[in-house]
Amino acid sequence: MNHLNIKQIEEILPHRHPFLLVDYIEDYEPGEFAVGYKCVTFREDFFKGHFPQEPVMPGVLIVEALAQTGAVAILSKPENKGRIAYFGGIDKCRFKGKVQPGDKLKLEMKVMKQKGPMGVGEAVATVDGKVVVKAELTFMVG
Repeated sequence: MNHLNIKQIEEILPHRHPFLLVDYIEDYEPGEFAVGYKCVTFREDFFKGHFPQEPVMPGVLIVEALAQTGAVAILSKPENKGRIAYFGGIDKCRFKGKVQPGDKLKLEMKVMKQKGPMGVGEAVATVDGKVVVKAELTFMVG
């Protein structure tokens, strides 16, 4: 298994705090898949306004965390070093549960197809084995 800590992730992704939403990569295969984690804490800036009475991680940030996990797989290919992966589209996105402070969000992205700089990945986010988000993410490498 290929592990990446936060410093190694920062060598691949251009994102930085507070918008880097992946804390650890458990395993990945360049151009194929990545499995990462976001340890959700009460100190996250977004919890101040979403929602203070019942803190919930915004769904769009969960999708972004999935995209960043997929970007690790795509941008870790030698020919993509130093490049940026952009959203091309979000399809079949379904939110199936809440993510709250204390949760360990597991992020899985599998590249389904790629042609040139465009591709599509299957993304799944889970907490304690329960699916909270599923989506197909289209990406472009620029």
